[in-house]
Amino acid sequence: MSGLSGFRGRWFVVKIGGELAMDKPKLAASVGAAVRAFLDAGVRVAVIHGGGPQATEMQKRLGLQPKMVAGRRYTDEATLEVMKMTLAGQVSVDVASAFRIAGVPALCTTGMSAGLIDAKRRPPKVMSGAGPDPVDLGLVGDVTGVNTEAFQRISDAGFVPVLGSLSGDAQGNVFNVNADTVATRVAAKLGAAKLFLVSNVPGVLANKDDPSTRLPTLTPAEARAKIASGVIQGGMIPKVEESLEMLEEGIEAIHIVGISPNDAVLREAEKAGSQGTAFLRG
Repeated sequence: MSGLSGFRGRWFVVKIGGELAMDKPKLAASVGAAVRAFLDAGVRVAVIHGGGPQATEMQKRLGLQPKMVAGRRYTDEATLEVMKMTLAGQVSVDVASAFRIAGVPALCTTGMSAGLIDAKRRPPKVMSGAGPDPVDLGLVGDVTGVNTEAFQRISDAGFVPVLGSLSGDAQGNVFNVNADTVATRVAAKLGAAKLFLVSNVPGVLANKDDPSTRLPTLTPAEARAKIASGVIQGGMIPKVEESLEMLEEGIEAIHIVGISPNDAVLREAEKAGSQGTAFLRG
């Protein structure tokens, strides 16, 4: 794959939204096929997955009411139990199943395993879109460390590390960490050449209801202006803010991309902005 030849030995990090795991054949044919192509080109790959839709469905089945603040889930003890069931259970197995279809040797676990991701509880903080007062999200964590040696050893053994975004500390405390946050931190610490944030949304849209308004590329200044003007809103705000922060830490390119057509992720890897929105330093 000529467009990937310059990335041999480098890391790509792929974050997939939980909604994608609900259609295993589609996930296999899109993200799974792209990861297989990356591996065939000699690229090292790590995958982070969320599980928001599955968690919301499970909460409702259990008679719990999901609470969202500025696009983020508030996590109390009961919600954390649901996240364990869905992220480490249902979604993890479904992603593993889809990747087996695609011929990807996925080793699926969470950030808690072997201390792959260290995290601490997030203190109340002011958040974009949530007003001027600090927001307490409960048992939500911030990433404090990434065990890059463990990622390297898993890759050296021929496997793709696939993590649900539960993480914690050496005292055994478990926190719900936003999957975009985990993915961006992992990508930064691994010195990734590319980070793909993959969902059903084809990129950053000037009109959120019109896929044809996709913005192919954004500089940090342009992205911040679109947050301020309200073009970027809701759950896309933290996704974009994390992306901008990690560009400053050395990730070369961050791509927000969908899975239609099936080869969208692969084509975006070969040509930035061709299928999604690419955030480029500059």
